[in-house]
Amino acid sequence: MKGELASEYSVEVDNVDKVSWDRILEKLDDANIYQTWSYEAVNSGERKLSHLLLKRNGDVVAAAQARIAKIRFTNIGVAYIRWGPMWRQAERTPDHQVFVQAVRALRNEYACRRRLVVRILPLLFDDQSEVFNSILKQEGFDRVSGEGSQRTLLVNLNRSLEELKRGMEQKWRNRLNRAEKNALKVVEGFEDDLFGIFIDIYRQMHGRKKYIEGSDVNQFRRMQRDLPSSLRMKILIAYSDGKPVSGVVCSGIGDMGIYLYGATSDEGLNSQGSYLLQWKALSWLKGKGAKWYNLHGINPVTNPGTYHFKAGFLGKNGKDVCFLGVYDACDSVATRTVFRFAGLARAMYRKGKVVLNDLANRG
Repeated sequence: MKGELASEYSVEVDNVDKVSWDRILEKLDDANIYQTWSYEAVNSGERKLSHLLLKRNGDVVAAAQARIAKIRFTNIGVAYIRWGPMWRQAERTPDHQVFVQAVRALRNEYACRRRLVVRILPLLFDDQSEVFNSILKQEGFDRVSGEGSQRTLLVNLNRSLEELKRGMEQKWRNRLNRAEKNALKVVEGFEDDLFGIFIDIYRQMHGRKKYIEGSDVNQFRRMQRDLPSSLRMKILIAYSDGKPVSGVVCSGIGDMGIYLYGATSDEGLNSQGSYLLQWKALSWLKGKGAKWYNLHGINPVTNPGTYHFKAGFLGKNGKDVCFLGVYDACDSVATRTVFRFAGLARAMYRKGKVVLNDLANRG
């Protein structure tokens, strides 16, 4: 059953073009790379995209991009919304009522009207659970069990660079100081050729570590070509003796920067270039007004090396958190049943990837 929106709110669905969508993201503090038109268009194709705008008295106050996936020759499917809805307006105090109306509008459109499962992974963390778990439950969303809680580290950028450096773990700071003395040349930019150089470094690292990739770095390169200049990812490359030895790719949309990829070449293992590039990425994000740097996932058990690197960088400068979780809403019993079986199969596939990555890391 649909829930009525408050009188001052209205909804528009699939009535926005790419240029307008990109402009809307620039006005939302919780905008992010996963809610860009380019991200889902490259991953899934534009025909599978749906865009919902929530307006208050005619002004856009929240937005969500959904990827629609259906079983062939049926109307059974799901609307995936990753890191959405976006509801925090730039330079304004967050209004929880906007979030309430946004998730209500999503359920009305995709669960009630289209009879799909609505699956959202909101850009919220467990230290906000008391408020938002209650809202989501009241609006007909159930937390999905078995998905696990994705854990990450958030660096608080509301400190001076001097304070941030002092807050790092001593060993990490020592390696950064060493990197700064290694006469590394750092090139920063948004150009396609820099992305190509990064991918060459990334492939060397992948061949060395032999892990199973969670995402395709080449797709992010294609996204970069499609993104407007204001939303493009930043690429940083460190050179030693004229050769590229380390690289970092990060996103700076909204008030939370995201570390997307990092890599070191075979020749760069002793250069400490990855330490210098993380510091440069943090400095860039802070300079453009970001409040947080999301180090994008940790797992001390299956990937201890990456965990220790990120934890040392964080030091005392932020917090170790889990995402709030994955939530579903559905008004169709048949759709929910089919989707649960599909979810079990997907969970088994993910566990298999984790085991293989663990074996590769141990090898």
